[in-house]
Amino acid sequence: MRKKIKPSKLSEYLKEKIEEAIATGVFSPGMKLDEIDLANKFGVSRTPIREALIQLASSGLVEIRPRRGAVVTPIDPKKLYEMFEVMAELEALCAKLASRRITDEELINMKKIHEECKKTEIIENPDLYYYKNEEFHLALYKASHNDFLIEQTTNLHKRLSSFRRLQLRVRGRILSSLREHEEIINAITNGDADSASQLARHHIIIQGERFSDLLATLQPDR
Repeated sequence: MRKKIKPSKLSEYLKEKIEEAIATGVFSPGMKLDEIDLANKFGVSRTPIREALIQLASSGLVEIRPRRGAVVTPIDPKKLYEMFEVMAELEALCAKLASRRITDEELINMKKIHEECKKTEIIENPDLYYYKNEEFHLALYKASHNDFLIEQTTNLHKRLSSFRRLQLRVRGRILSSLREHEEIINAITNGDADSASQLARHHIIIQGERFSDLLATLQPDR
């Protein structure tokens, strides 16, 4: 018997399924996403489909256009790379400040989350890794103890969340991500602000440097 999904989680579930279809090219750039068709496909009402599309629109994967409805957003490589560049600098500053301001409790928590990330890799669950990875980064932002920086970094993080999730599809990326997390934690533990900053910057910008791989997960085969 199929487990029933709670209504509060249904739109998130649908968002992930539509996101995956975009990533694998099932829904190609410029394609119209009809609410009725999607509702029939997933066996749900239009309401959670509409909520899922709104969530995808907020992250930039979908555009909601007047009189046309939702369409898959064409990817602008230059703009996306620029966003990752800014994200890298914001996270670098978070790591730099965290290396000086993190509390013992926050450091223990970061290490705990890192260990949980490792477990998701061992059981080969990329979706669970994504959520634990989110926790790791949010913990890093919090450890900066700069409310304005936390707000701005979190906002851009949310804007890029779908793309950050999709880049985990790149072969070997999760293992690399884990190693980079560990290096960042070690630098913060040692109070090495310069290293922590550099490592955090590299951790994000590497996603831009592998941009051709990321785009390959977003575009249909030709």
